[in-house]
Amino acid sequence: MQLHVFSKLDKYSPKKGYWVISHGAHGLKAGINQSITIHPEFCGRRNFEGKKSMELKVVLMAVSLISVTVMGEYVRPQPRKTLDFPWTRKDSSHPQQVHISLAGDKNMRITWITDDKSSPSVVEYGTSPGEYTSMAQGESTSYSYLFYKSGKIHHTVIGPLEHGTVYFYRCGGQGPEFNLKTPPSQFPITFAVAGDLGQTGWTKSTLDHIGQCKYDMHMLPGDLSYADYKQDRWDTFGDLVQPLASARPWMVTEGNHEKENIPLFKKGFESYNARWKMPFKESGSSSNLYYSFEVAGVHVVMLGSFADHDEYSDQYSWLKADLLQVDRQRTPWLLVLFHVPWYNSNKAHQGEGDSMMAAMEPLLYAGGVDLVLAGHVHAYERSNRVNGGKSNHCGAVHITIGDGGNREGLAQKYINPKPEWSVFREASFGHGELKIVNSTHAFWSWHRNDDDEPVKSDQDSDCWELESVLNIHVSKLQYNTQLFILIVTEK
Repeated sequence: MQLHVFSKLDKYSPKKGYWVISHGAHGLKAGINQSITIHPEFCGRRNFEGKKSMELKVVLMAVSLISVTVMGEYVRPQPRKTLDFPWTRKDSSHPQQVHISLAGDKNMRITWITDDKSSPSVVEYGTSPGEYTSMAQGESTSYSYLFYKSGKIHHTVIGPLEHGTVYFYRCGGQGPEFNLKTPPSQFPITFAVAGDLGQTGWTKSTLDHIGQCKYDMHMLPGDLSYADYKQDRWDTFGDLVQPLASARPWMVTEGNHEKENIPLFKKGFESYNARWKMPFKESGSSSNLYYSFEVAGVHVVMLGSFADHDEYSDQYSWLKADLLQVDRQRTPWLLVLFHVPWYNSNKAHQGEGDSMMAAMEPLLYAGGVDLVLAGHVHAYERSNRVNGGKSNHCGAVHITIGDGGNREGLAQKYINPKPEWSVFREASFGHGELKIVNSTHAFWSWHRNDDDEPVKSDQDSDCWELESVLNIHVSKLQYNTQLFILIVTEK
């Protein structure tokens, strides 16, 4: 496991040798404990109208490295085969491939598939097992793809629901009972993150590891099933993820493997859009390929790497409008996910995100985005805070986490020397966890799956143990036309 800390306040030491715990997720090097000093400079943001805006963030704690475990040379394990799913007979009205997602404030969308075309799109639910005090009627769809015809795909929104509450539910008026837990209304909140999942032995390892974690929501930056035109693989993927996806909301965006277009015959993303409906209408978007949502003090933007994204596109206009309405008092954290990374020092997929980055990075920078999560490259990499192709303490931290377990294997070749903005990179399968503690601090950890032990921290991974040791308070706030200065003193 690799653990890093995010802080809303930039801090640095002008003296050589001091640790840096920055406005972003800079790593802590192995070594002895040393002092922490505070940079008195705040990022002055400009809004889209060109006026200065300020976020006054008070650091509630700082961290100090207290121990480091140094492991031996890492030996990468062998690839694993694609999973086989034996056919089993089920009742035609039996709910299959159940998964849930947010659908606006206090609402949850329940999605499932039945072979029975007459099965009702009804969900019964309540807070006690077997006692359903509420019922919701939804909608359904289906699609054909060459010689394949899908089952009846049900989408039913339930709510309003209470935050942080376990609900028991049943789909279609019969079949097994499922349970879900709604996200909290306020911090702390924990996100599990894994992209490029697929359906291999490594996928199962990743899901098993995530299943052992305490988290509130799964975020997936593209490439879900790796069906790649074989539509029955969408069905097996739905069954594979159902144990997790039926219990916690899965918020996803599309990757290249979801496209599945056939020129003159099939438009892209038909299967994905039919099966994985996200809250795009609820967030003012015209496309299921990009949308946003808010949860527990976090505004999350899910962008489409394979939707038009130039400055004349609908996605660009929607993103600009979405960022303008973000209230950083209500949602002090701003996250963005999309599939193709903008900052990538792996030799795989070089330059593929350049056009989207050229168009949209200025919007993310002006909006004060804290963290960007991407997939596509089958490896892990974390950057400094960056903007315009170089480190910038007012930019966003970029993390590539396309290492969920796909059948194509790992991207093991990197560009050397490493770019100055790249902090950590490794070609291994795994997943990430983002715990946002409060309005100023979050913890990010990356978990390598190689040992297959169902524990949060894998033995072979880098591991830091951190402890809160410093409290600070604001003594004076000064302002000038160039920057905001926060003067702090130690208690």
